Amino acid sequence: MRTLLIIGCILLSGCSLFQSGFNQYRPSVYPVLTAVGYAPIDRQPAERRSEQLLMAMESSKILAYRELTEQVYGLQLNSSTAVHDWAMSNSDTKILVSGLIKGARVVKTYPVDGFYVTELELDYKLVWDLYEQSENPQQNSILVIEPAQNF
Repeated sequence: MRTLLIIGCILLSGCSLFQSGFNQYRPSVYPVLTAVGYAPIDRQPAERRSEQLLMAMESSKILAYRELTEQVYGLQLNSSTAVHDWAMSNSDTKILVSGLIKGARVVKTYPVDGFYVTELELDYKLVWDLYEQSENPQQNSILVIEPAQNF
């Protein structure tokens, strides 16, 4: 009886024991997202112009990454409005952006009209490749270095 139960379980599982995990879905089209960040140079809290420029460069890059994150993950918006005597007395809105961006690249960075601008690009083909590498590390890509033999 026990043998029949074991054989029945094996037959019910079919060939699923022998299938590999390489039949995953692969998109046919990969979008390329772009984002632009702007930071005013003169508003940066530094005394020297060169320091203001460096701070604006970094700020514009961070803002571009935030815009990219908004496109990928969306925004969490919390808002409240108070009405008193048929008139709005208070309005409060909070926005939260959170996510992990891998594979973005800086396309262009430049000053224009008192602002520093950073343009980013996120190619989903690269994102997909990074995802596959992190989920399915290939064992055959390990480099083995052996000590040199004495002649």
